[in-house]
Amino acid sequence: MKLGIHEACELNELLMSCTNSINSMALFSEQAKDQELKDMILRHFSVHVQDYNMKVEFATQQSGSSDQLNVPPLQTLSVTPAQVQPVQPQVKRNDLDDRSIATSYLLTLKRAGREYAWAAFECTVPQLRSFLEDAFKMCSHQAYEVWAFMVKKGWYPAIPAPQEAMQAMGQIYQKVQIHEPMAVYS
Repeated sequence: MKLGIHEACELNELLMSCTNSINSMALFSEQAKDQELKDMILRHFSVHVQDYNMKVEFATQQSGSSDQLNVPPLQTLSVTPAQVQPVQPQVKRNDLDDRSIATSYLLTLKRAGREYAWAAFECTVPQLRSFLEDAFKMCSHQAYEVWAFMVKKGWYPAIPAPQEAMQAMGQIYQKVQIHEPMAVYS
């Protein structure tokens, strides 16, 4: 396995990003007061360390990583939205409250997921590409869990789309009926 220069540069960016995520998660787990939030961050922590270590293996070994990323399954969560709580940025802080921790963690997961998806599209090494796709799924599944937690606390608005908008969209787009296989061109 030989990485191209663009893949090596992407891997460097992902390693810096992962270093930031792990540092932030360590800080978040120490400052979180809500036990559910703390437990969630600590449960996610080990797979982020595994993710980082696998990237280090890709960066330092020509053979890549022999490990398989432990992607958590997507949990089907029953989310009952709480009344959305107003928020205002604090310009002077010594520590983060639970809402700030959850928000920062959610945004970190979303950003990392976008970076993994983009890097996967640019990757030509199959083993690294597969790892990046798994890392995207890891972030996606964890972000969903953090989002559900925030909705339950009233820290993230979960506003359903108006029925009129959904009906209008349903009238615009129609299903395609395929009755026979498409011809294959060679």
